[in-house]
Amino acid sequence: MNLQSLNTPAALIDVTRMNHNILRMQQRLNALGVAFRPHVKTSKCQPVVQAQLTAGAQGITVSTLKEAEQFFAAGIRDIVYAVGIAPAKLPQALALRRAGCDLKLVTDNPAGVDAIVAFGREHDEVFEVWIEIDVDGHRSGIPPEDVALLRVATALVNGGMRLGGVIAHAGSSYEYDTPEALVQIAEQERAGTVRAAQRLRDAGLPCEVVSVGSTPTALAAEHLDGVTEVRAGVYVFFDLVMHNVGVSTTSEIALSVLTTVVGHQREKGWVVVDAGWMAMSRDRGTQRQKRDFGYGLVCTENGEVLDGYLMTGANQEHGIVSHDGSPDADIEKRFPIGMRLRILPNHACATGAQYPEYVAVQPDGELTSWPRFHGW
Repeated sequence: MNLQSLNTPAALIDVTRMNHNILRMQQRLNALGVAFRPHVKTSKCQPVVQAQLTAGAQGITVSTLKEAEQFFAAGIRDIVYAVGIAPAKLPQALALRRAGCDLKLVTDNPAGVDAIVAFGREHDEVFEVWIEIDVDGHRSGIPPEDVALLRVATALVNGGMRLGGVIAHAGSSYEYDTPEALVQIAEQERAGTVRAAQRLRDAGLPCEVVSVGSTPTALAAEHLDGVTEVRAGVYVFFDLVMHNVGVSTTSEIALSVLTTVVGHQREKGWVVVDAGWMAMSRDRGTQRQKRDFGYGLVCTENGEVLDGYLMTGANQEHGIVSHDGSPDADIEKRFPIGMRLRILPNHACATGAQYPEYVAVQPDGELTSWPRFHGW
């Protein structure tokens, strides 16, 4: 199997780049003295996660219970389900725990606690629960100083559940693009989560784990005093959003989409390729950043960036490649029919989700199929 023999579009993983990214993050968190629990929602792929664990990761983070099931079946026990648990999913969580999975649940509200406690008592199960902390108003969680924090924690403990710790995600870090701003939001994430943990301990409540993380804050944090573990996910592949944030170069982006030139519109300066939004995803995450990459940055078949060329439009199975700015009058000569290109994605998680498998490009050029799973 070689690149020319592949049907397109295809999702490629540059294994050399991926391994570099894994080592970079692991070494950084080792130096900061914290455990690393990678978020596997980016890849949903066992060979990728095995490489992260081999490098030194301790446990994993998942965004769906199907991820938990798949990786537990592959031999990973230490799993955090980092989405507020829906009551209807508690039987699925119970089945995992009864099978031997050390699954931790997350909640941030009294109704969630009530559901966990009632179900746990009914089935004689002590769930380990982490309380989500809101450190930046990005999405979910209880603010560190909110009175609800102690109420939720007390209800869990009094209900017979195990309060494992606190968990936060500074998702607003994606909105910044300077080292100074990233350092500031990383410290805000750390300080807020540590403060929440201290409030619990001061009230006589247990709080063993203090878990924080996003790819930008993990790479920007100057220290992580009081934190026990960090979570991050997209770092394993990186993407154009992370490039715009300022935490990766384009040469570190390990995921790309292989596509074929199938047509031209010379008067418009367009190249038509066989990768549309079904191949790249609809994610336009760079649209509001300092540089808009359209649907992706165009590279040669070997992965070298073609400066100024973007996927500027996408239909379901057609992509439009054009020069950023003035049209390229030599577009047909530069991109002949049948030419293979790689497109670097805006959001690796979203692009990966379009495919049932990755094609892993090994350092020696060998190609290997790595299955990827879908669903919830």
